[in-house]
Amino acid sequence: MVDKAGASDGLAQEFVQFCVEAGALKFGEFKTKAGRMSPYFFNAGLFDDGAKLGRLAQYYAKALIASGIEFDMIFGPAYKGIPLGAAVAIELARLGRNVPFAYNRKEAKDHGEGGTLVGAPLKGRVLIVDDVMSAGTAARESIALIRAAGATASAVAIALDRQEKATEVGPDGQVRDVDHSAVQYVQQQLGLQVCAIARLSDLLQYLTAHTGGQWDEHRERVQAYRTRYGVA
Repeated sequence: MVDKAGASDGLAQEFVQFCVEAGALKFGEFKTKAGRMSPYFFNAGLFDDGAKLGRLAQYYAKALIASGIEFDMIFGPAYKGIPLGAAVAIELARLGRNVPFAYNRKEAKDHGEGGTLVGAPLKGRVLIVDDVMSAGTAARESIALIRAAGATASAVAIALDRQEKATEVGPDGQVRDVDHSAVQYVQQQLGLQVCAIARLSDLLQYLTAHTGGQWDEHRERVQAYRTRYGVA
């Protein structure tokens, strides 16, 4: 069955397995941007050779096709979104869906073509491709760039939806948990569709299917983290 995230249960489980084998999904103790101690860590930068990146792009493309999301071009936000967006554009072209691709620089270039945008002109419905979504900040920055160019940010494709509460800074300067995730914020407040290859619930399903030794410990710690910080 295909869910609203775009990926089927089978595809999501295959993807989690691939991430573990590639070393991009690790278990242990990792500090997140929100200051939480997470029992797992996903690092798309560890898809670090042609074979891994090509296979990753296949999962993105399959999830996007399953989602039914419509878009006219791809935008890869600096920095991790640049190789991800390029790889997805290549894979979609291989499958017969050739779309333009663009990305941005963090610093504006004052010579040559200049500016912060590189590649195809931003126009029509733009799909943003990134690895994960922590607070929605990167998505807001991409949306601003896309709108400034006269195009429409219509959707975001990510590899993993952590399905955990986002944080915000209160008037007193203290960081607090909120009731929605970054993905839910982008969907409900910014009005964009989100396609995720896999979610935290898929990771838990994968861990449930693997028993004994460290697998049991990983599952218990990830479940406890989900219970404490997770969203519906």
